Amino acid sequence: MSSPDIVIIGAGMGGATVAKALAPSGADILILDKGAQLPDRPENRDARAIFQQGFFRPKEFWYDSKGNPFNPGNYYCNGGNSKFYGAVLLRYRAEDFDGVSHTDGHAPAWPFHYGELAPFYDEAEMLYQVRGKAGEDPTEPPRSGDFAFPPVPDERAIAEVRERLRKVGLKPFSLPLGIDIDAWLSHGKTPWDAFPDARSGKMDAETCALLPALTHANVRLQNNADVKRLILGADGRHIEAVEYERDGETRRATPKLVVLSAGAVRSAVILLASSPEGLANRSGMVGRHFMNHNLSAMIGIDPRFNNDAIYQKTFAVNDFYLSDGKGGPPLGNVQLLGRVSGPILKSDLKQVPEFILSAVARKSIDFLIMTEDLPDPASRVRLDGEKIVLEWRRSNMTAHEGLKTVMRAKLKQAGFPIVLTHLFDRRTPSHQCGTIRIGANPATAPLDPFGRAYDHPNLFVADASTLVTSAAVNPSLTVAALSLRTARHIHETELNA
Repeated sequence: MSSPDIVIIGAGMGGATVAKALAPSGADILILDKGAQLPDRPENRDARAIFQQGFFRPKEFWYDSKGNPFNPGNYYCNGGNSKFYGAVLLRYRAEDFDGVSHTDGHAPAWPFHYGELAPFYDEAEMLYQVRGKAGEDPTEPPRSGDFAFPPVPDERAIAEVRERLRKVGLKPFSLPLGIDIDAWLSHGKTPWDAFPDARSGKMDAETCALLPALTHANVRLQNNADVKRLILGADGRHIEAVEYERDGETRRATPKLVVLSAGAVRSAVILLASSPEGLANRSGMVGRHFMNHNLSAMIGIDPRFNNDAIYQKTFAVNDFYLSDGKGGPPLGNVQLLGRVSGPILKSDLKQVPEFILSAVARKSIDFLIMTEDLPDPASRVRLDGEKIVLEWRRSNMTAHEGLKTVMRAKLKQAGFPIVLTHLFDRRTPSHQCGTIRIGANPATAPLDPFGRAYDHPNLFVADASTLVTSAAVNPSLTVAALSLRTARHIHETELNA
């Protein structure tokens, strides 16, 4: 049994960022991670291994509301899902914090406005070495200055598409990206989106936060540590111990402070497994308000177009983020996917010969259509014995269909006469969030606005589960910014108290 000052559960975007921020404090910090370091191996750049064979997918099953098992697309390794992410590090729009009305419902306001988080966004962009260009995005929130690094350059074919979209009235902007493109390509000519990174150029949670944290002698990492539950002390309020399994043994750590950062599903599961009612659950909201962006792939095909790009994912379109373009309700974000190839398409189109799919891919441009998933208490994570049950209810599909409609028309106008779409399902880790939300009222939220559990003074949560709304942009930078804010609060109220 160990007794560190702080135990951080999970080494993904939330946990690793907190560890990096608290490391200089000198506090004795133990990080417990369910996974281990991702090795540098040939499968990391093998599209068939990743997309067709599911080489990196976890060896576990979750269950839907009807009891049907499915293999989730979550990854257990140092850095978590950020090892596989598209490295898009967009801020939420200022409007996202103030409540947004959609055709199918309402996204509630956060307990603070954008300006509260803006300096932490600045800090997170520096930590994750974000490449971008301020002033191109028509919905960009206020910021203190330009990005510290220039944007990742468009490849020839992508520059052509960007110009085509400009000519039909859109305002494509350079995606803020956490990628050192020269370092990435020096390890292999592949896209980075959905390809795992073994410290080869992607600015993920391991590379930018965890490894720097571990250079401090007061920070330790215990890999392959599967946290099962938190144990309350005699007062029924403070967390006394963290129980986990490693190498077939049940172990305990007895910290002064716990930071739960296992992800939107796993963090909720740990709290629910820790007592009959669930810890931090006075509100009854732990596990509820699960959100998962509505995502579709949209592929525009032009027989005259030659897509010789390697990585592709360099620009996005927010023209329809705040409204439908005609004064109506908001729709969402459109961004390039990583380069789609024959082997990738084969994973969903198994009956079509790969050489035909490769030929189609050479004539296509590939986008991700992203719309907000609205919080609903009936959309939830729960436990059935030891089974993880994910009862996800899609929402806001009117906006999703509307965004597909307007973007399909724009692509056709831009010279792509054939436009195909594919709606992603629950097996894809589509930005899961919202199961342990922050809020100003303990009757409706498990956490206060700094991520501290209302019911347990020495328990903080720092991961995507704390998000009040999903907005319609990638959540990673917001998770990092919130985690930096939580770490600052811990430093000021606990370590300097």
